[in-house]
Amino acid sequence: MAMVDEPLYPIAVLIDELKNEDIQLRLNSIRRLSTIARALGEERTRKELIPFLSENNDDDDEVLLAMADELGVFIPYVGGVEHATVLIPPLETLCSVEETCVRDKSVDSLCKIGSQMRESDVVESFIPMVKRLAAGEWFTARVSSCGLFYIAYPCGSENIKAELRTIYSQLCQDDMPMVRRSAASNLGKFAATVEAVYLKADIMSMFEDLTQDDQDSVRLLAVEGCAALGKLLEPQDCIAHILPVIVSFSQDKSWRVRYMVANQLYELCEAVGSEPTRSDLVPAYVRLLRDNEAEVRIAAAGKVTKFCRILNPELAVKHILPCVKELSSDSSQHVRSALASVIMGMAPILGKDATIEQLLPIFLSLLKDEFPDVRLNIISKLDQVNQVIGIDLLSQSLLPAIVELAEDRHWRVRLAIIEYIPLLASQLGVGFFDDKLGALCMQWLNDKVFSIREAAANNVKRLAEEFGPEWAMQHIIPQVLDMATNPHYLYRMTIIQSISLLGPVMGAEITCASLLPVLVNASKDRVPNIKFNVAKVLQSLIPIVDQSVVEKTIRPCLVELSEDPDVDVRFFATQALKSTDQAAMSS
Repeated sequence: MAMVDEPLYPIAVLIDELKNEDIQLRLNSIRRLSTIARALGEERTRKELIPFLSENNDDDDEVLLAMADELGVFIPYVGGVEHATVLIPPLETLCSVEETCVRDKSVDSLCKIGSQMRESDVVESFIPMVKRLAAGEWFTARVSSCGLFYIAYPCGSENIKAELRTIYSQLCQDDMPMVRRSAASNLGKFAATVEAVYLKADIMSMFEDLTQDDQDSVRLLAVEGCAALGKLLEPQDCIAHILPVIVSFSQDKSWRVRYMVANQLYELCEAVGSEPTRSDLVPAYVRLLRDNEAEVRIAAAGKVTKFCRILNPELAVKHILPCVKELSSDSSQHVRSALASVIMGMAPILGKDATIEQLLPIFLSLLKDEFPDVRLNIISKLDQVNQVIGIDLLSQSLLPAIVELAEDRHWRVRLAIIEYIPLLASQLGVGFFDDKLGALCMQWLNDKVFSIREAAANNVKRLAEEFGPEWAMQHIIPQVLDMATNPHYLYRMTIIQSISLLGPVMGAEITCASLLPVLVNASKDRVPNIKFNVAKVLQSLIPIVDQSVVEKTIRPCLVELSEDPDVDVRFFATQALKSTDQAAMSS
């Protein structure tokens, strides 16, 4: 290898590795293209490396994808923008391969390169390449060409521009649905570069062809074009050309097209303006909210708050609220969940009176929903309603429902409510929490179901984090410690668990003064399970408290436990004693 001329060495390695059977080696060499190009220099990169890559296009898709990605940032390595045209041939070849992600990456890279090229080079090299791809025998080339027109068009002469518009129009009527799909999805970008005078004539006729396509996959991409084109057209043209299409799509025979309209409706409303929205799009939206396909109703329900923002409150109450009431008892739990995630946002739009009269009953029915996600979506947004109707009304109307769920006979329902409590506490504030929910939190620590007691211990810790150690010292710690003498050992165990969780939150001072004495007493319990859990908790508290406390209080307690008749108690106490020794050595 020493015989090889030094500058040739990197290209020799690249060629060897690119022909290696191991795909990982080939991938690594492609990802090192920029390093190899720097070693070769700009001229040899143009004359040797790029032609080599142009020929090496029948590799594994993963390698081709990496090559397409690398070439997009290759302009500096071939000598700057004046030599950018040499990058077109390898990428043009990759635009025709079968694998979609390779083609998409090649189009991205060509767009990056084309946007930096000199205008004369675009005319001489880039535009002919776009034409070649658009006339390609394989549909893959024609699909790729659609994404390049918006880069090519602005640099062309009047004649070339007219030719490009004609070619794009032909692509919109191509025999292959994949080509028409690509034309539909790129129409907005291309239209943004076309002069206003041709927008109405040429682009709108292409758009109309796509909206009447017999393939629903093409029509649903045309829905996205509605919003993009609406922003480019004058308001009166938008109402004349775009609005009828949206209304027609909202009744399309394919649910996927209707789903797309429901998903994009807010953007479509912005494109056509508020007046047409009120007169023409409200009926269309109501149809979508009552669609017979659950997926369409889910998309429409998720946009209900955004849509109501465009309308005045009277229209929202008159037309949208009846549909919202129906959706709140929809047969699909996913529809109810989508509605619950946004419905709280309607309160500020409708105002206090309409919220109390119309929305509160809906909130209540969703709050009692059998599906946990629906309930969570309501509880997590209560603060939005609180801002509108005030905490007093909120507590009168919704809180009884929350309390009712907190005492539900199904333990999973109780568990769901416990998990929402810290969220409620942060939204409703400390004063409100103490009055209404504090007692519930203590009650859960004595629940019959272990999962509830475990969640209640976690809940106590999260509340201490939310409201701070001082509040916890007043409202939580005394009540928790009172339960440490419960006659049933399983409830005493929950308190030991609560202490282990509270220690890190409360800090060294409160832990030493209030929590440690309870653990020392519990270490003398008659039940071995309690004693070895005490040993585990004492071990977890070692990093929190001072070394003097470890020596005076924790170590003597653990020494006593390490001599217990029960084997498990001795094991965990010995483990904890090792931790005290390590702590003593490190200090």
